[in-house]
Amino acid sequence: MNTDVFAAYESNVRRYGRSFPTVFKKAVGATIWDEGGKPYIDFLVGSGSLNYGHNNPKIIQPAIEYLVEGNIILSLDMYTAAKRDFIEVFVDSILKPKGLSYRIQFPGPTGTNANEAALALARKYTGRSSVMAFTNSFHGMSLGSLAVSGAASTRQLGGVARHDVIRIPYDGYPNQDFDSAGYIDSILGDPGSGIEKPAAIILETIQAEGGMNTASAAWLTEIQRICRKHSVVLIVDDIQAGAGRTGEFFSFDFAKIDPDIVCLSKSLSGSGSPLSIVLIRPHLDVWNPGEHSGTFRGNNLAFVTAGAMCKLWSDSQFIASVERTKTKLQGHLDYLVAKFPECIEHKRGRGLMAGLKCRSQAVVGRVHDIAFENGLLIESSGPNRDVIKVLPPITISDDELDHGLAILDHALKEQANGH
Repeated sequence: MNTDVFAAYESNVRRYGRSFPTVFKKAVGATIWDEGGKPYIDFLVGSGSLNYGHNNPKIIQPAIEYLVEGNIILSLDMYTAAKRDFIEVFVDSILKPKGLSYRIQFPGPTGTNANEAALALARKYTGRSSVMAFTNSFHGMSLGSLAVSGAASTRQLGGVARHDVIRIPYDGYPNQDFDSAGYIDSILGDPGSGIEKPAAIILETIQAEGGMNTASAAWLTEIQRICRKHSVVLIVDDIQAGAGRTGEFFSFDFAKIDPDIVCLSKSLSGSGSPLSIVLIRPHLDVWNPGEHSGTFRGNNLAFVTAGAMCKLWSDSQFIASVERTKTKLQGHLDYLVAKFPECIEHKRGRGLMAGLKCRSQAVVGRVHDIAFENGLLIESSGPNRDVIKVLPPITISDDELDHGLAILDHALKEQANGH
């Protein structure tokens, strides 16, 4: 398969093309085909941007009809029928059933745009400059988002210093015996700690790029209590873990918290079309008109597909199907952990956002290569790249899930046997 043009003209920064050296052409559901017609089960799904599968007809068909009718595509932040429809269905299908009340900001189209807006708003609202961020976090590739990300390799990008970030331990870091929430509460309440009160605490409920580290409901509840106690804005970066990835729409639903600000992107459009929003508790919405902007914040095609995606969460049969898939995946991963102790240390993640912590980066690399050869797309995460991310579409069919898990089982067996 000819990949010469990519090597000749595309920047050295390309990553996934090196990991999956073929040319992809078509995709439906959880299956993607290359130019030669070889199928692959997709447990990568655009790094969490295609939670509802490729070309889901319930999501794509409304977009096709919208395009055929010659409707508006780009609208800045002007009012359009498509935006109005999305806001109404998002409020009625997602927010109101959960008892949540938020204003909706449309920043630029990517996740890092949402995080930058959230950080800027928290600083404006509080008048404070610093932000607390967690070990092993990742929040995006623009400078403000990089500053609050955990890995030194990302913080050093851009060649400029990042100030006003206080690094704090995540749940279970460095081990389960350490009470990180209690530590945060102590330093915020102690004038002698040397730590100034921050504008915000920003967190992921599951640190996808950080190694699939997972916060408990008790810890999240305590962090919210601490934020309210000390008048600190709580920002949940739900860009990869949200929009249904864990099996619930928001990754924090299980903890029954109501963060001050929530950032959504990736699978928000349901189609792979770029879209992000910032959900803001009404009293925090202190923006002046035009104070925060972005040319592509009016992606009306994404509004259409996002609305279709949100409607799925009003369907009890859809929700029950996702729950069944979640249970099936978790059960099979437990089986793999027990079957391959020489390869896998333990399972991580929650619901349909799962990970397998392996013995080494070399194990993950070999499993990745064998899986790809046999028709499965997976990727690694963690500071040592020793965690296999398992992100099937939440709408994956039983046959596709069984097939993908069988390939993963085979790859682990080959690695365990030293082949």
